[in-house]
Amino acid sequence: MTAARRTALVALAGLLLVGCGDADQGTNGVGSLAPDAIVSEARGAAERADTVRLSGSVSSGGQTYRLDMRLAPDAGSGRVSTDRDTYELLRIGTDLYLKDSRLTGRLGGKYMKVPTRDPAYRRLSGLTDKRQLLDGLFSLGPNPARGGHRSVGGTPTVAVSAPSGTLDVALRGRPYPLRYERSGGSGSLQLTGWGEEFTVRAPDSGRVLDYGKVSGS
Repeated sequence: MTAARRTALVALAGLLLVGCGDADQGTNGVGSLAPDAIVSEARGAAERADTVRLSGSVSSGGQTYRLDMRLAPDAGSGRVSTDRDTYELLRIGTDLYLKDSRLTGRLGGKYMKVPTRDPAYRRLSGLTDKRQLLDGLFSLGPNPARGGHRSVGGTPTVAVSAPSGTLDVALRGRPYPLRYERSGGSGSLQLTGWGEEFTVRAPDSGRVLDYGKVSGS
């Protein structure tokens, strides 16, 4: 082998080693942080964004729930469905409205306003509460471990895993959490539309029924 060829090969090897060894080049840098710090950066970015869209499925108690929710600090709207039913939820402040697909024909497509004192209020309103859902999302458990580089919707991510699941954090732009995969194959949630505006309006009074009368019957 000539000296020129040896020099060229050494130079090529050097370029390849640099490329392989600096996977975080051109990213926002969170991929090089400790796992706890990655989670902290992701939570900070999530809390600073006013809105997010959360979609996916969660399995619990032998039932699979599919969610598609738009969340803001003091409002939320969207759908939660199972194999048998679909619920439309809409919350503005403390006012929570519910539409049950099983009752659509009987109720003429109208909403029911759920009283804050009703036991169902806390459970249902939690699905429209950005802070409460983020609290659950970031409760990964002790000793999180940094995983490899992955991709969600074309955006490169770094994975952080713990007993409860795996969180994918964006490596491009702000370090938003983009996906949460629950352990044991019990569901996966996508988080998109961070900071995108959306409007939630309360239904007209003529489209709202008395929840107590409907649920009581």
